[in-house]
Amino acid sequence: MKFFQWIYTIYSALIFIILMILLGLFMVIPSLISERGDRISFFFIRLWAGTWSFLSGIRYQVEGLEYVDRTQPYIFIFNHRSFVDAPVIPMAIPQTLKALGKMELSKIPVFGWIVGRFAIWVDRTSTESRRISLEKLVEILSKGKSVVVAPEGTRNDSSETLLPFHKGAFRLSIESQIPILPMAVIGADRIMKRGSILLRPGKIRIYFSEALQPPHPSPTAVDEYTAKCRNRLEAMLLAHEED
Repeated sequence: MKFFQWIYTIYSALIFIILMILLGLFMVIPSLISERGDRISFFFIRLWAGTWSFLSGIRYQVEGLEYVDRTQPYIFIFNHRSFVDAPVIPMAIPQTLKALGKMELSKIPVFGWIVGRFAIWVDRTSTESRRISLEKLVEILSKGKSVVVAPEGTRNDSSETLLPFHKGAFRLSIESQIPILPMAVIGADRIMKRGSILLRPGKIRIYFSEALQPPHPSPTAVDEYTAKCRNRLEAMLLAHEED
């Protein structure tokens, strides 16, 4: 069984790389020419993610899109359990956006260069890097664009539903008064299990909930808002994992 899974993984990885090389310039160039070019870039990003998913036998079920106002910027948060989350984001979120990503991913050949046009890289071990990344996110949100953040800060390889949340995204939401929109991703860790690089075909389910409006600033606002958003996402995961 493992032999066939290795064959499938190698096949899927080759398709991933070939598509990224073929479509990479089409993803990057429009965004370099104009900010409005992001829409064209995201068309090709979704073409890349959708084609790779189809050829790899990965399907998506997206529910709750009625909660996403395409004219409204959001800070999307999601649970991060698999490296397969990368194509999930453009396939699920019907907006152009920027993602907060780990600095290590920027070092991956081709992938890091392309994704770097649509990501804010952050070294989570550096206070200065986190500060600069938040300043960049403020600038993006001020232009009416959405951002997506994994508030756990790293991939969750534990048996816990969620890791503790970093507070940066929630502080940013309160300061900018941009709502948080939770996105529960279920099934990605079955396609690539914890501690393994092997892939398997399957279905990823994505659920959105109603956006959470930020409170007014206060000494306890960040902690309370972080807990409220974490509780909402955890409840979504626990409810839908039983489906």
